[in-house]
Amino acid sequence: MLSALCIRRPVMTILVMASFVIAGIFGYKQLPVAAVPRVDFPTIQVTAQLPGASPETMAASVASILERQFSTIAGVTSMTSTSALGNTSIVLQFDLNRNIDGAALDVQSAISTALRRLPAELPTPPSFRKVNPADFPVMFMALKSSQARLSDVDAFANRAILPRISTLPGVAQVLIFGSQKYAVRVRADLDQLAVRGLTLQELLNAVVNANSTKPVGAIADRRQNSILDATGPINKAADYMPVIVTWQNGAPVRISDVATAIDSVENDKVASWLDGTRAIILAVYRQPDANTVEVVDRVKAMLPAIQSELPSGVDIQLLADRSVPIRHAIEDVELTLALAGLLVIIAIYFFLRSARATLIPAIALPISVIGTFAGMYACGHSIDNISLLALTLAVGFVVDDAIVMLENIVRHIEAGEKPMEAAFRGSKEVGFTIISMTLSLVAVFIPVLFMGGVVGRMFNEFGLVISFAILISGVVSLTLTPMLCSRLLKPIDHHEEHNFLLRSFEWSFNKLSAGYGWALERTVALPRTVLVVTLGTFVLTAYLFQRGSPESRDPDGEETRPGEGPGAQTTFAQKLYAHSLGLALLALFLLSFILHWINSARHAAEKATEKGLPDPGLIRHLGDPQLWFESFQNWQSEFLSTAVLVVLGIFLRERLSPESKAVGEPNSKTGA
Repeated sequence: MLSALCIRRPVMTILVMASFVIAGIFGYKQLPVAAVPRVDFPTIQVTAQLPGASPETMAASVASILERQFSTIAGVTSMTSTSALGNTSIVLQFDLNRNIDGAALDVQSAISTALRRLPAELPTPPSFRKVNPADFPVMFMALKSSQARLSDVDAFANRAILPRISTLPGVAQVLIFGSQKYAVRVRADLDQLAVRGLTLQELLNAVVNANSTKPVGAIADRRQNSILDATGPINKAADYMPVIVTWQNGAPVRISDVATAIDSVENDKVASWLDGTRAIILAVYRQPDANTVEVVDRVKAMLPAIQSELPSGVDIQLLADRSVPIRHAIEDVELTLALAGLLVIIAIYFFLRSARATLIPAIALPISVIGTFAGMYACGHSIDNISLLALTLAVGFVVDDAIVMLENIVRHIEAGEKPMEAAFRGSKEVGFTIISMTLSLVAVFIPVLFMGGVVGRMFNEFGLVISFAILISGVVSLTLTPMLCSRLLKPIDHHEEHNFLLRSFEWSFNKLSAGYGWALERTVALPRTVLVVTLGTFVLTAYLFQRGSPESRDPDGEETRPGEGPGAQTTFAQKLYAHSLGLALLALFLLSFILHWINSARHAAEKATEKGLPDPGLIRHLGDPQLWFESFQNWQSEFLSTAVLVVLGIFLRERLSPESKAVGEPNSKTGA
């Protein structure tokens, strides 16, 4: 019904196919490019800071309290905490089906509940952010200088580079690794503090008060009001030295008397090097739905402007670019996809021997592939190795339906029907067949669509992409293919002379068909042998599968056999016994066949003598190929069935007997 309508309405059919192509091109341009499909792990990172606290203190007074509170949240699959000097980081990973926004609300509630039990000295409450552990930086850049201080380079990066890159489309955030943020360190002289009877807390209070930015009030008189401001933060170590800690005996005790202030960085335990020189590293992260290649290109386009503004002696270098392997991988897969399509079209041409007939599946193939991009865009997929692998494999599937339709229509044309009549009749005959083929192929990938876990999330895109391609190819085969057959195909001239290439292929194919026919006749003549070989194949497959299973290997990955294992020694007698059964059966096979061969030659010589024909001798009979075939036929009927049954019995006895289990399995009590 649908095929007949499309044959009668060629313009409508062309417009429908054009809509597939336009939608596919639009989807292709909008699809992000990545190495693998996007798999979002519902993960939240909680960070708490208590300057000066040791890792043990952070773990006992901060991390443990938060962990106990987070353990009450539903859906938490793993919780990992890391405590360092003045910092604690807790990573919460939730079930893959858990909504990340709902989990964030639960984490916020847990932090609010735990605040009252946390140390009061925390400068700020614990903070959290959503993270994706599977997301890696798309780009690394390094800033280094042989003249300027790293703290100045760090300040320039935070002031001039990070804000500009962060505002680019597709950029999620820019982090600094090996940060060297400027800070002043005050090193106390404990001996001088003890002599003056001062404590570290008093020294700390003096430093804090010197950096106060709080309003201190106002002075009012009859003429004016004066607002008093604090001195504000001190930005140099030298300015801390005259700060007064306390007064003793009418004289000030300054920081220079009990401590030393030096210019330094906030965390001097973190550092980065590039080619033996200290540097800071900038890591650029992309947004989850952003195109990796486009993000990297935008950052690279901004680098010349950033370099022109760098301070004297500061250099910026590109360390790593994740778009390079992605570009190479995508280009390789795209080339493989194009070659696969080309080879399929060439194979169709050799079999159909008509350029017009080959053009029809050659048109259906790109329409099916391009239309798949529209489905990928609708499902939020990306162009990556998995999706392109699915498209490459789908090339062989998408032409099947078109070839079935084309072959059936060509068959009617070869019978003498006109192309239009053949298109109507041929499409009506195989329409239901194409629908069943398409649905059965899609059904094969249904289990992939419903796989769970991280692997299921990864290969869900594979199943959907290849299903889209197959469904679109089914629609194309029922609509465009019969319409093109009715317009492009011509009555076949059976006396047409083909070119040398097609004649050579036809000659080779005829030889191959003749060889297959000969082998098929011999196979049908030996039904018992075929059944025995099939049964033996199943038995051998089961044996090899069991031999290669994880249970047959020791913890180090080495293969173990009955009688072998840790602490066991394989003697020459055991090896000989292991191979003796196979050698004995092989010798029995050869001996039995030779006896049948000689016996058949003797019978052939006796028949020749009875008919009065000249006897060529036993040796000539032994060299007769027909005699070989008769000997093999008689031999297999008497020996093969019994031999395979014997082997099967020995195999089952060795595998199922309690003795073999006792020898092959380690003693659990002893191992414990």
